[in-house]
Amino acid sequence: MVTVRNYIEAAKRRKKEETGEEGFSLIELIIVVVILGILVAIALPIFANIQATAVDGATQAATKNAATTATADIAQGKTLAQAQTDADSIAGKTSGTLTITISGTTPAGVCAAGVDTKGSKYVTTAYQSGPGC
Repeated sequence: MVTVRNYIEAAKRRKKEETGEEGFSLIELIIVVVILGILVAIALPIFANIQATAVDGATQAATKNAATTATADIAQGKTLAQAQTDADSIAGKTSGTLTITISGTTPAGVCAAGVDTKGSKYVTTAYQSGPGC
């Protein structure tokens, strides 16, 4: 009785191997690849938008910090060139593509303008900050 049962089970295993019921079919694999492609096509523009928003936020923050630094420098009696040097050091710590320009000779007239030229794929927006803007 045991031999017949073993024979039947062996025959079932052979039949299962011959019909290829194990594994994924080609259609199933193609469907998975198509779904992954759709998900990537959706995710890439969202990721690019997040990067552009981060660049804009960093530019805005660095411009505000540079305006505060320049206002304090001019209030302490430093020249506009010294205030510009301090503002450039603030910009250099944030990004190598950020340009900050300081104008104004009195603490109430200081205006810092910052723009990040990170590349053509990002929109470069100029930000102004300071009491004289």
